[in-house]
Amino acid sequence: MGVVFKYNFIRILKELYLQKTIMLKAVIEKALNKQIELEASSSQFYLSMASWTEIQGLSGSSSFLYQHSDEEREHMLKLVKFINERGGKALIPALIQPPKTFKSLTHVFESLLEHELNVTESINNIVGLCLQEKDFTTHNFMQWYVAEQLEEEALARTIIDRLNMIGNDKAGLYLFDRDLSNEMQHEPQLE
Repeated sequence: MGVVFKYNFIRILKELYLQKTIMLKAVIEKALNKQIELEASSSQFYLSMASWTEIQGLSGSSSFLYQHSDEEREHMLKLVKFINERGGKALIPALIQPPKTFKSLTHVFESLLEHELNVTESINNIVGLCLQEKDFTTHNFMQWYVAEQLEEEALARTIIDRLNMIGNDKAGLYLFDRDLSNEMQHEPQLE
């Protein structure tokens, strides 16, 4: 009986130790769940943009935006899995209706950049919170998002610059849309 008691006692201590070291602090869990909501809304926002561009006959732009909608959902899923694996509880948010129409293709990508800047700010706030709370595991995990945001912002700015060069030139818009589709086919897929 003494051996069984000692074994159970050691097992319980190990479980408590693992829970303490793996569990997310409530403040970090809350911030990550807010980020899940932001990533989910990003996916919906890009899906709405993709649908609008498809209706406008901009198949390259719509393919680009459909793909980016899927990527945003993957970003959300990555957070969900991380929270759950760390002993937290990921919350799946309700969907919010994104805008349905846009003034122009340039407006689509300006809206996309503005949205990505908000996402970057949120991610930076989480990174700062992780440092404040000394949660180095989550801080390390969030570095992927920091790097991803650099790429997302640079890509949006490049697209806006191209669209601004084109102006109202319909032939230029046609070539832009075609080239965006071709560039996507040669772009490596995200994790």
